[in-house]
Amino acid sequence: MGGQVVTAVPWTAERVAGLAPDPASEKAGRALATPAKWTGAGASEDAVWGLCQGSGKKPYQTCVELAEPAFRCSCPSRKFPCKHALGLLLLWAAGRVEPAEAPDWVHAWLAERADRARRAEKRTEAAGPKDEEAAARRAAERVARVEGGVAELKVWLTDRIGAGFAGFERTGGEELHTVAARMVDAQAGGLAGGLRRAAGIVGRRDWPEALLAELSLLYLLADSATRLESLPPALAETVRTRLGFSVETARVLEEGERVADDWLITGAADEENDRLLTRRTWLRGLGTGRDALVLSFAPPGRPLDTSLPPGHRLTAELAFYPGAAPLRALVAERGIPLAAPTAEGGSIADALAAHARAMAADPWLERWPVLLSGVTPAEHGGGWCLSEKDGTALPLVPYAFPWSLLALSAGSPLTVAAEWSPAGLRPLMCWHENRAVRL
Repeated sequence: MGGQVVTAVPWTAERVAGLAPDPASEKAGRALATPAKWTGAGASEDAVWGLCQGSGKKPYQTCVELAEPAFRCSCPSRKFPCKHALGLLLLWAAGRVEPAEAPDWVHAWLAERADRARRAEKRTEAAGPKDEEAAARRAAERVARVEGGVAELKVWLTDRIGAGFAGFERTGGEELHTVAARMVDAQAGGLAGGLRRAAGIVGRRDWPEALLAELSLLYLLADSATRLESLPPALAETVRTRLGFSVETARVLEEGERVADDWLITGAADEENDRLLTRRTWLRGLGTGRDALVLSFAPPGRPLDTSLPPGHRLTAELAFYPGAAPLRALVAERGIPLAAPTAEGGSIADALAAHARAMAADPWLERWPVLLSGVTPAEHGGGWCLSEKDGTALPLVPYAFPWSLLALSAGSPLTVAAEWSPAGLRPLMCWHENRAVRL
């Protein structure tokens, strides 16, 4: 080898930007992507590292393991990755980090991560095969608890709708949360989540109509749960999933429908619920036109999966979860993400037709991915929308601020990726002047 250091191929700046937890972190990272900010920077086949001088006496030690990727920085930031990791990666992406032998502190961190992985693998092996009889008993016990919760909820919904919503704006929210807590006890997490969503509707503008629609879907789900055996298998799987029964990853990889394609990563959205961070990453098959949703989870303060950077394309094979309208998937096999400077979407009519077909198969569908070309942000009725040339438009969610879209569009049509829900469109990405821009 002659002492030559083997290094990984640098990522693109777009892929690095896709790792940023928010636009402010990306902006701060770009400000740090200059050699003057760093000392001792280097790269190998496994990692990129460097020292960045902050406000304290000691510089921050920053390192990125490239495989996962994983991030380590001695700064006090609770964001993952922090601005220092982003700045270091952007510097590397620009070809301004030289190959080098990793210093001791980088070796120590990488060795610690490898050791943890080995210990976890040994614990899994030591646990041995599952006790199938005990697992079956626990599953039967949970089914019995869920059935009890379903029966209780059907009675409560029938009584509540029969009594009407008079005075419900004062006490309804508390009542709904109380019933939701009982569904949690019954291990029917899907029903509990629906009741909490319903509680959030009470008191809003035109809330009785929206509340009735939400409770009607809950009754449909509860009623469907009482006749699972008579439902088509795919629909029964959907009902079980909506109730809160999970599907093991191993089963999805072994039995799930496999779809190989070049996938455009159209956007990602993060949410925090019940002290759990969730990232929804949307993909669209460039050959099949198939939409897919990949979920990742992490406790607050811990990094989410960053292996699917928005605005990139990925050659991969996905394994889809079972259901009447399969959307959620796992990445079974993958290549290396490549920047996708352009994207080709469809019309609003196409998007609504696809959504209608999915809703017909899965009436509990909460969000649907859309990729629209030839749309322009416009003000309408006190809010904002994305409008086509002929005036066909979809409203944005009330909390979406369109200023970035307006600045990029400057009156010209854009291609925009978004989530569509009853609340409206939530823009995630757009393509402008041959580059992808996160919104």
